[in-house]
Amino acid sequence: MGIIVVVARKGLRRAWWCFVVLVLLTAHPRSSSAATLRVAVASNFALTMQRLATAFRTDFGHTIEVVPGSTGKHFAQIINGAPFDAFFAADAARPIRLESEGRAIPGSRLTYAVGRLVLFSNTQHVDGPHERALVERRFRRLSVANPAVAPYGRAAMQVLEKLGLWDYAQTRLLRGENVTHAFQFVSTGNADFGFVSLSQALASGSPQSVFWEVPTGYYQPITQQAVLLRQTDAGRELFEFLRSKKGRTLIRKSGYGLADN
Repeated sequence: MGIIVVVARKGLRRAWWCFVVLVLLTAHPRSSSAATLRVAVASNFALTMQRLATAFRTDFGHTIEVVPGSTGKHFAQIINGAPFDAFFAADAARPIRLESEGRAIPGSRLTYAVGRLVLFSNTQHVDGPHERALVERRFRRLSVANPAVAPYGRAAMQVLEKLGLWDYAQTRLLRGENVTHAFQFVSTGNADFGFVSLSQALASGSPQSVFWEVPTGYYQPITQQAVLLRQTDAGRELFEFLRSKKGRTLIRKSGYGLADN
């Protein structure tokens, strides 16, 4: 339904206010009623999702309740009926499975980000780059997310295997439930190095001298996908926002790669 502004004898003031109303109605594509979405989010993406939630609420009026955690745990909770509206995994396998089993809205699955792995330390190592310190086995403790449930942990395992360090590292690994725990081990000084996401390293405000961005050829792509679990207008608008220029720019600036959807 359009708004027709008729400039009649009542003067320019009325026309001006009608114009203001038109601008306000079209500037933000809000739904008729605001909603709250409960979203399960991979721990590596939690901070970025909080930023997206702020922008999404400004543009659409909806609130996002961010529930961070490991992808494996979230998946198990969803299988057991946890009341989430959407699932943002750190991999593609679990969203694909939810869709194939009829637990997700058909056709809603999208790749919202491509993860990047870094080797992080909370101090600058004056005795050489992180990669060399790793290869030369100059570390006492190395933190990783649990490879059994966390995609970033699997990627870390692949890097160590490629460098011939997996067997050596076994007695020196600190396994976190997720990549956030792996980051905490390093930031508290309990580990010399940790394999974490580039997004976490950037968010920490640390200089680039304290982390090494692992070449993407060292590990299989960390394709992070999302699916809608309930059919709602707010959920559909969230996924539209993720595909928008504004949403994609925010994700890229947070340290993630992007895929065409």
